[in-house]
Amino acid sequence: MEMNMSFSHDMGDEYDKFIRRMNPPRVVIDNEACKNATVIRIDSANEHGILLEVVQILTDLNLIIKKAYISADGNWFMDVFNVTDQDGNKITDEGILDYITKSLGPESCFTSSMRSIGVKQSMDHTEIELTGSDRPGLLSELSAVLKHLKCSVVNAEVWTHNTRAAAVMQVTDEETGTAINDPERLSRINTLLCNVLKGSNKSSLAKTIVSNSVTHTDRRLHQMMFADRDYEQTSSDVLEDRQRPNVDVVNWYDKDYSVVTIRCKDRPKLLFDIVCTLTDMGYVVFHAKIDTEGPESYQEYFIRHIDGSPVKSDAERQRVTQCLEAAIERRVSEGLKLELCTADKAGLLSDVTRIFRENSLTVSRAEVTTKDGKAFNTFYVRDASGYPVDVKTIEFIRQVIGQTILKVKGRPEDLKSVSQESPTRFLFGGLFKSRSFVNFSLVRSYS
Repeated sequence: MEMNMSFSHDMGDEYDKFIRRMNPPRVVIDNEACKNATVIRIDSANEHGILLEVVQILTDLNLIIKKAYISADGNWFMDVFNVTDQDGNKITDEGILDYITKSLGPESCFTSSMRSIGVKQSMDHTEIELTGSDRPGLLSELSAVLKHLKCSVVNAEVWTHNTRAAAVMQVTDEETGTAINDPERLSRINTLLCNVLKGSNKSSLAKTIVSNSVTHTDRRLHQMMFADRDYEQTSSDVLEDRQRPNVDVVNWYDKDYSVVTIRCKDRPKLLFDIVCTLTDMGYVVFHAKIDTEGPESYQEYFIRHIDGSPVKSDAERQRVTQCLEAAIERRVSEGLKLELCTADKAGLLSDVTRIFRENSLTVSRAEVTTKDGKAFNTFYVRDASGYPVDVKTIEFIRQVIGQTILKVKGRPEDLKSVSQESPTRFLFGGLFKSRSFVNFSLVRSYS
């Protein structure tokens, strides 16, 4: 019986490969068909997850998807994407155009085993995944522990949503610049970081995974926050003035589809976040239309569960709605955007976030990148008390770190003018500093 099942599976794989050889993916890139965007047409044999693969490749190139038409009903997959660069211009860079053609065309393994979405092993760095309750100063505490353990953070992405926090960090040994392989050291890193995540509430849900595997960071963050059930909202979780996305799920019984319509403010990577969530929840997109007019995005998806059924109950409908709302909101950055560019050094992330913490700023989202000895970091910061960030606080921090190193990129409304009370905040700098040292010594005592 087992032999027959194995034989049947192998035959199925060979048949799929035969279909792909007979119908290789075809990519057409057209800069003449549309006045304001580059048009990318993709035809290929259909496979589950192929839409996410295509969107991921385009998104990883930082392309803005303005419009899209998707049809994947039956054995054939046909997509049209209208894309621009970050400045709203057509894509004319031959290197990028060639990469798109090779990544999505017949020369790639694009239709085989989801190569860029899966887990890969890395000898260059160790990957750390963290989930737990968010609180002011959390990133500062975590990076202080990594500094103490002589771990250099080479890349990191941190999201917060609905009082939950998730981070994917890639670290190396401070001395060798390579991945950390010693099991005892990895266990110690795991234990100390988990203790920080739990904080004073030892019953708090916190999870730490340390490995030498590499995943697609954005997709993994969505999966981690979904597993942490950040989509379950209470009235206290959402600010009153936040504009929630409009997500509607209805069944089209004549065609056995569930139709998901989304209206929300447009932003980069929005399509990826939605398709990623639908895929990870086990839904297949058969048809879709994405249209962006000005600041608003309208998206319509015709979906079924992977078992072939539409949404079956009100409870399932509510869960789909909540999960898509969360997927849209996770990357919406609340707070003032700060960009840091400087020579990389050991403990840089710990030093910078400590300064934020000492001045009552909390990080709501962060992107950390290092390349060729340079650090490129983006932070979205808020006042720990919930008020807009004070202008004088930012100027003080910039003087400490360096005016040319740390630059303000946020909106004017994210800052408040200097008040009479604002100077007193800096009187507490030493107090916050002493507390951070106390917390650090407690972390050391665990070892």
